[in-house]
Amino acid sequence: MTEGTKIRILLADDHPVVRVGLRAMIDPEPDMEVVGEAVDGPGTVAAYQSLRPDILLMDLRMPGLGGPEIITAIRREHPDANIVVVTTYDADEDVFRAVQAGARGYLLKETFGEGMLEAIRNVHAGRRLIDPGVAARLIDRMNAPSITARETSVLELVARGMTNREIGAALSMAEETVKAHLKHVFTKLDVSDRTEAALIAVQRGLIRL
Repeated sequence: MTEGTKIRILLADDHPVVRVGLRAMIDPEPDMEVVGEAVDGPGTVAAYQSLRPDILLMDLRMPGLGGPEIITAIRREHPDANIVVVTTYDADEDVFRAVQAGARGYLLKETFGEGMLEAIRNVHAGRRLIDPGVAARLIDRMNAPSITARETSVLELVARGMTNREIGAALSMAEETVKAHLKHVFTKLDVSDRTEAALIAVQRGLIRL
């Protein structure tokens, strides 16, 4: 960074108090400036296109468009975009999908202060930064067998308390097919029953209730 220039930062979060906190932390820094704010998914993509910031700090869960979808949309046009997810969500699948989409950093909102500022500088310098608290789980998730879209649909209905017969009717598949999907899920998640499978799936962010 040449003398006199600043790291230009776009903030994207639907909670005003978070944006205020981030701005209050960033603006006093001599090498940084907040150039804009966005409050939803589509607005974040539009603001990035308009402002072309050096760093986008964004929440993972945004109205109108999910975090990974926002990252994908931006990087489709700007593959060199430096996007840092700043969120309270640390479920394995949340982290995996964000990083897979192209996030350069993944930080928990509790990392306010010097940790956040240093992360901005590191990512701007070309380094990738994942919160130490979630990095190990990300590695585990990357090495774990993937749950297919069909298996995810079955899991979501299991979590709602549906029987195999009801799941089969809802997804237009035979009851035996439902059982086969569940058998594969049990193996992939290393669990032995439906309740444990649903619980682990929610904890890892594989399904949402």
